[in-house]
Amino acid sequence: MRVRTLIADEADLAVAGLRAILADVPRVDLLGEVRDADGLMQAVRREKPDVVLIDHTAAGLGADAVRDALKASRRTRFIAITHEPSPVVLAHALRSGVSSYIRKDCDRDEIVNAVLDTADGARFFCGKVLAVLERSALTVEQLAAQDLSCAPVSLTPRECEIVRLIADGLSYTRIADQLSVSAHTVTTHRRNIMQKVGVNSTAALVMYAVKQGLTSPNRYLFNAGQG
Repeated sequence: MRVRTLIADEADLAVAGLRAILADVPRVDLLGEVRDADGLMQAVRREKPDVVLIDHTAAGLGADAVRDALKASRRTRFIAITHEPSPVVLAHALRSGVSSYIRKDCDRDEIVNAVLDTADGARFFCGKVLAVLERSALTVEQLAAQDLSCAPVSLTPRECEIVRLIADGLSYTRIADQLSVSAHTVTTHRRNIMQKVGVNSTAALVMYAVKQGLTSPNRYLFNAGQG
């Protein structure tokens, strides 16, 4: 089966590199490149590609662009290709409908295999992305899950602020300094928050923050290097 492939990225170097890698792959037919959400939507509607390689952390090509494109072509499968993603970035990608995830520093064979395997209906995650999941004690299924808790909970404004700062990757000491409290107070709040929301790890607490809108998606999409 031929794999009709579209590249979606704002960076000239990334586009040129992917084009060079895929141009000589026998099964791959390159349909061209797009640089923003409007171009992506037009191309998806017109071409109905099998696979889109997308940097969803690029300006104008976020998770919403993936969701909108999938509405236009349900048969199209998306592969996210970014710099090192954090668990939050992975969560946004998977929940938007991304099927596979690789990094921009993956080798040629991994990139080619990601395209072919994804086109054939599989999910492909490079070893470096799987390592992010392993460090976070999360699985692909957990990241993609729609529900992270069974019932709504009510957090105080201070608890919401602490969750947001934890999700931003700040240490307890830095959070304490920013909020003018002791590090012990921060850890106590964290323990109480985790009991409230029914999670048992910082990674799961970050996922809760994503679901509840306590973090800004754009903050993570444009700071993909945090792990």
